[in-house]
Amino acid sequence: MADELFYADGITATGIDRLIAEAQVTKATFYKQYGSKDALILEYIEGRDQQVRTALGGLLDALRAPAAVLSAVIDAVVADTARPDFRGDPFLNAAAEFPAPVHPVRLAVAQHRDWFTGFLEDRFRELGHPRPGAAADEFSLLRDGAVCGSYAGDAIAATSAFDRAARRLLAGD
Repeated sequence: MADELFYADGITATGIDRLIAEAQVTKATFYKQYGSKDALILEYIEGRDQQVRTALGGLLDALRAPAAVLSAVIDAVVADTARPDFRGDPFLNAAAEFPAPVHPVRLAVAQHRDWFTGFLEDRFRELGHPRPGAAADEFSLLRDGAVCGSYAGDAIAATSAFDRAARRLLAGD
């Protein structure tokens, strides 16, 4: 429940009372389960992180070839931005709501982003890319631009540009 509310309406905009009402639990039950809204927020970020890790692990198991995996990631980003309930990247959204770089939410977001970039770097290295770390950084930045541009502006233009540029990276350009 919190996952959908935090993603759709924002973390700070979703109050405890609404979370409790939507979950149909008492305040005592909520606080016994989570202790605080901050603990629930971290569980949300960690849950989203696990979803991404599971999805990418599934791609890796199914496709194996690094070019096929990276191509599938490109396709998934484009498909994700076309969902009717798409509201941007949950990690970037969370980071924007917690500006202090040492806040536990920001640290969890940074940990996810580091893992994702490492996943990409491994695939580019397996592909034989001459600069796998730089390619992973560029791919990640292109993805960030695509999801932000898709949510805030023209989704077709943003994802088309992402698709072209990311596929050039795959080709070693």
